[in-house]
Amino acid sequence: MTKNKLLKYACLGAIIGMLGTGCKKLIDDAYTNPNADVEQPIETLLPNLISNLVNSYTANGTNYGTVVDNYYTGRYIQYWCANANGNQYDKMGGATGSSDIMGNLWAAHYYGMGQNLNKVVEWGIEQKKWDYVGVAYALRAWGWLSLTDQYGEVVLKEAFNTSQDQFDYDSQADVYDTARAVAFRALTYLNMTGDSVSATNLAKGDAYLYNGDVNKWKKFVYGVLARSYNHLSNKSTYQPDSVIKYADLAMSSNEDNAIYRVANASTSATKNYFGPFRANIGSLVQGEYIANLESGNNTVFPVADPRAYYLIRENFNGTFKGIRPNYGATGSTGLDTADLPRNYWGGQYSSSKSLNPRYLYADDSPWPVMTATEMQFMKAEAAYRKGDKATALTAYTNAISLSMDMMLDYPTNIPVGKEMTATAKATYMANASVVPTSAANLTLTHIMLQKYIAMYCFGVNEVWVDMRRFHYTDLDPVTGAQVYAGWTPLSAADLYLNNNQKLVYRCRPRYNSEYLYNIPALTALGALELDYHTKECWFSQQ
Repeated sequence: MTKNKLLKYACLGAIIGMLGTGCKKLIDDAYTNPNADVEQPIETLLPNLISNLVNSYTANGTNYGTVVDNYYTGRYIQYWCANANGNQYDKMGGATGSSDIMGNLWAAHYYGMGQNLNKVVEWGIEQKKWDYVGVAYALRAWGWLSLTDQYGEVVLKEAFNTSQDQFDYDSQADVYDTARAVAFRALTYLNMTGDSVSATNLAKGDAYLYNGDVNKWKKFVYGVLARSYNHLSNKSTYQPDSVIKYADLAMSSNEDNAIYRVANASTSATKNYFGPFRANIGSLVQGEYIANLESGNNTVFPVADPRAYYLIRENFNGTFKGIRPNYGATGSTGLDTADLPRNYWGGQYSSSKSLNPRYLYADDSPWPVMTATEMQFMKAEAAYRKGDKATALTAYTNAISLSMDMMLDYPTNIPVGKEMTATAKATYMANASVVPTSAANLTLTHIMLQKYIAMYCFGVNEVWVDMRRFHYTDLDPVTGAQVYAGWTPLSAADLYLNNNQKLVYRCRPRYNSEYLYNIPALTALGALELDYHTKECWFSQQ
């Protein structure tokens, strides 16, 4: 404060003799604005931008990204629950009061990436580093689509306008159109060669995702496009051929997967958010639904899944059980103490101690962002809806196979004899309840439940989109049974009070921006209503 005052007085004195020109220079020199036109090497900016796909830990923003929000939204789809009963988010409640909970993706898009991404585009064009420009637009396309799927209407046309203090919201339809337009712009630049394009130089800024491989970035963009068409399955304008086209152009093998890697050095910033060092998920335990799917206690898949020892945890009796949402480990679960699931690090349900974390729950675990298995499941669903069940069955089978092969990348701490092997994989997939022997017997339930399993933990955003498309409990028009077979919604009594007995469909915008200054726009949107989080998003409506 004292320094500010001194500069203020120095400026006032200088105005007399220099007509104000020196004052501005004095302030600019003393307080360089990181968002102003002070050119920085874009190679040093890109790593921070990419980290926002998962979890940032930088000067541009800490914990921006998807995984912190997934800690809460994963409860909406019953992936996991709190180990104590009565949790607000287990009850499908939204953020309340002055909380920024579930606002981290908002922060990632507008702040963590935000103007910094714009600068990569601007300076990348000036320097003719077309590959950097293409990657920046790829991230922006991902951001627009992910943002609107989580929050519904968002600020689009007036975004990043530094001359405004308040901003109007735009429709999801417009945001979807923009996400696609930006994706195609990304492809234009990623296809450009010559000038200052260099895989070696791109790898400097892309060391933790694709290591400078432009072809894989193109597949990432095609994946965003496939998602954008797949999400609109309830619309009369739904285009299954577009889903299939872009899924085919996207990741086709696990070598293509977008996997965000961490350095796992001595500091928290370099470690996986779900790992024991950062100790963020010690209070979470697996839900009953996923445990039933993995243990063979589901009517559609009455067979034990060898992925169980990777995705979830066995209890002290050596079986797989889960917790019912809102009841916690001590509530009315009907489980004996020894049947209560261990936490994700292998400790007791009530403990955050690290024993032997597996899969995505270790400090050094690489984090999937977008995978070939997801693309194949989208293709399977689109082909099924199109009426091409043969193609659907092939894609569905490929998707499960890719998911099982992915487990091989996470071999640590798997019990002896429970590792994923060719025999274990073949036995599971040979079961006709898992992979029907005839394409005529394939159902949407097969596709959506196996996708739910395959994307466990890392794919919360996409699975929540899926479940909202099916309004959680929609029936399969062919079988007449619930698509998500065995998934039980919370009763009216168990839902959070603010829900007014309705299920959750969106997150509210980030409090520490919108609810502090953008009240007129929020009022017009209806976002001040306590049950705003239950308002259905455009993408899932007919």
